[in-house]
Amino acid sequence: MLILLPPSEGKSAPRRGRPLDTGTLSSPTLTATREQVLDALVDLAERPDAAEVLGLGGTQADLVALNARVRTAPTARADAVYTGVLYDALGFDTLSSAAKRRATSRVAITSSVFGLVRPGDRIPAYRLSGDVSLPGLGPVAGLWRDVLGSAVEDAVGSGLLMDLRSTMYAAFWRPPTTSPIRVATVRVLHEVAGTRKVVSHFNKATKGRIIRDLLESGANPRTPKALASAIADLGWHVELGEPTLRGSQLDVVVREV
Repeated sequence: MLILLPPSEGKSAPRRGRPLDTGTLSSPTLTATREQVLDALVDLAERPDAAEVLGLGGTQADLVALNARVRTAPTARADAVYTGVLYDALGFDTLSSAAKRRATSRVAITSSVFGLVRPGDRIPAYRLSGDVSLPGLGPVAGLWRDVLGSAVEDAVGSGLLMDLRSTMYAAFWRPPTTSPIRVATVRVLHEVAGTRKVVSHFNKATKGRIIRDLLESGANPRTPKALASAIADLGWHVELGEPTLRGSQLDVVVREV
């Protein structure tokens, strides 16, 4: 099973560590596109409209400087760089030793700069949302759309893709209807008085907890139905939708925040 996560907008900037070496990152087929994006990001940092292009507010100007140093700044493991609600709930650093080993091979993170990274890949902090259009290159999502599919399929192999990406990062690559891989997308619904809805903060935190539970349990389902059973066995209420050409949707319904 491959658990595919969205990145976090907020990141913890490493204070020490060697600079970025794209040649050491997983999914080497993405190296050429990574280099293009990195060059464009550094060039953009020199422009007076960099903050505007990146969609940053007036109090976030320091993030432009962060991008200017993306090639020379210290790096750390991706599972230490990405922060935020989902990653706090998942808690990579507090997983058991066995669960950490499973995360190394079963978790991947979508990235606007790197396309796909594994928890152990060493990366710097950066700021580039998935809806940005880079001068000279165009929309970030479009850059990755042509190359990310083969990297994901290689990472999944003959297993199951558990897709937890947000809508923005799902646009980077969607499994074609002819794809041989099995896909299960996961949605978290909060039910109050019989009404169900997606609550962003709650959705992210619950997904993080589910991933943590799966990694700790050692479950390695190979079909959407088996994934639904594994999550249910961990105490979650799961509803499995009808399969489609693009996979199956699992709804995790939670009645308490």
